[in-house]
Amino acid sequence: MSRLGLVLLPLALVLAPVAVLAAPATEADMSLYTRIGALNVCIARAAGIEFDKAVAVAGETIAQVIQGQHQGTITQVGPKPLSIDELRKGAINSAVLGAVEVCPDEVPADVRKKVQDVLKNRGAAPAGKPSQAPAPAKKP
Repeated sequence: MSRLGLVLLPLALVLAPVAVLAAPATEADMSLYTRIGALNVCIARAAGIEFDKAVAVAGETIAQVIQGQHQGTITQVGPKPLSIDELRKGAINSAVLGAVEVCPDEVPADVRKKVQDVLKNRGAAPAGKPSQAPAPAKKP
């Protein structure tokens, strides 16, 4: 074995993935992921990227992080792992909600209005169930 191999072997053993049961995403985790997704939407929109594309990329990023880091489980939703499609839908909604809060001028007016309507009615949502935000509007 080469000297480099001898040096790298202990490092590889330390960095090797350990099979552990991932903890569900906490409310704090979800707030962080929403904020990151929202900032991605804001940055993409400021760079001239279409709203739907910006939201789709941000939503996919959030969904993949939850899938990879938490095996699709979210404390607020319950112990059952969510499918990647369920994660995507929720993540897109989170990215839209976050973008309306962080950079409202980068969100189309009709989407902003739908989100504001949802937020007004949020008190009517059943306890423990997050209200659903509208899907992003298609830009003309």
